[in-house]
Amino acid sequence: MAAITIDEALDRAGTGTYQKRLMGIFGLVWAADAMQVLAVGFTAASIAVTFDLTVPQALQTGTLFFLGMLLGALGFGRLADRIGRRTVLIVTVSCDAVFGILSVFAPDFTILLLLRFLTGAAVGGTLPVDYAMMAEFLPAKNRGRWLVLLEGFWAVGTLVVALAAWATSLAGVEDAWRYIFAITALPAVIGIGLRFLVPESPLYLMRAGRSDEAKSIIDEILVVNGKPALPAGQQLETPPSVGEVRIFSGPLRRRSLMILAIWFLVSVSYYGVFAWMPPRLAGEGFGFVRGYGFLVLIALAQLPGYALAAYGVEKWGRRPTLIGFCLLSSAGCLLFVVAGSAVVVGASLLIMSFALLGTWGALYAITPELYPTASRATGMGAAGAMARFGGLLAPSLVGLIVAQSFGLAVAIFAGLLLLAAIAAFLIDTETRAASLA
Repeated sequence: MAAITIDEALDRAGTGTYQKRLMGIFGLVWAADAMQVLAVGFTAASIAVTFDLTVPQALQTGTLFFLGMLLGALGFGRLADRIGRRTVLIVTVSCDAVFGILSVFAPDFTILLLLRFLTGAAVGGTLPVDYAMMAEFLPAKNRGRWLVLLEGFWAVGTLVVALAAWATSLAGVEDAWRYIFAITALPAVIGIGLRFLVPESPLYLMRAGRSDEAKSIIDEILVVNGKPALPAGQQLETPPSVGEVRIFSGPLRRRSLMILAIWFLVSVSYYGVFAWMPPRLAGEGFGFVRGYGFLVLIALAQLPGYALAAYGVEKWGRRPTLIGFCLLSSAGCLLFVVAGSAVVVGASLLIMSFALLGTWGALYAITPELYPTASRATGMGAAGAMARFGGLLAPSLVGLIVAQSFGLAVAIFAGLLLLAAIAAFLIDTETRAASLA
């Protein structure tokens, strides 16, 4: 009986109950990670009051958090290609929960900085491996849409942390940041046990020479999705040996340079906006565009952005969708710069939120498909590291510009997003419906 490739087996299984279970598990922790990341902006004002700091000083929790994410993405992404995805995911989500909870009880600012660094390292390791692993359980024809849907849990996390900040503000509690950090850590605590239910990636197992284990997992996917298991005599086809594929070697060099540039440019813009926007709107505001209530509305605007990205990556392709959202994000930033009324300011912020999160959805759909299995987690880790490098720079360096003019900072974001669109145009491949090697 002829051997069958994993891609053919996944196509036969389709997307059903099994993938929905994975989506629930990965999505929960993905929302938790979004909450941890965006808590930087939502807790800065409260941390400043507790420890008698300025808001820019309090935002250094974000600087240390993103430094940890950068190192975690690089280290854990590469480790996942060497020892497997499952082990790394269990370790990182456990550290995310532990250090996130400990942050709640930080007695002074120095301890808080250390704990946010360690939490960031765990979150940085979780994000790229999540996507590499989820991609390896999906058939090619549905992969893009499902990866964007997973990214959509980021909007859920954004909404929850915005609501938490709003609730603590209305309640007038002291040290509101402690309550917000407690809420952000809770999903990761729940996610620890759920991660043990996720098996190792069958693609990774085949690359590691563990074909019997891979076949067992493929059979489970087929049965759970209501399809017959592979016949007893049918084997999975061993993928061709590619050795260690470096992400800057040969044909991967150009796409790596372009995709990593996009991750950096989009990250600086996104974190620049969302690290500074919460404390600014909660304090000064722009007429009715003020307070945590409007921030919740901004978070809700992300959901249709993901929906359109999920449609676009399958209908129009990954690159066209990514380019379109980068251009729309840039246009939203420019609209903010020229806005002459609160209504236009509010509209520009909603467009930015809608388009930037659609950009992330398209970016997360295309990136894991650019790399073979042997280097997929490494490539995602490098992308995550570039994003965290952008996040690391945003709160500090952008703060220098914001001190002069917030409008000037947003105008710079518009230029960076235009550059990201150009870089996306220069990527040398379209990955819609492509098989994972």
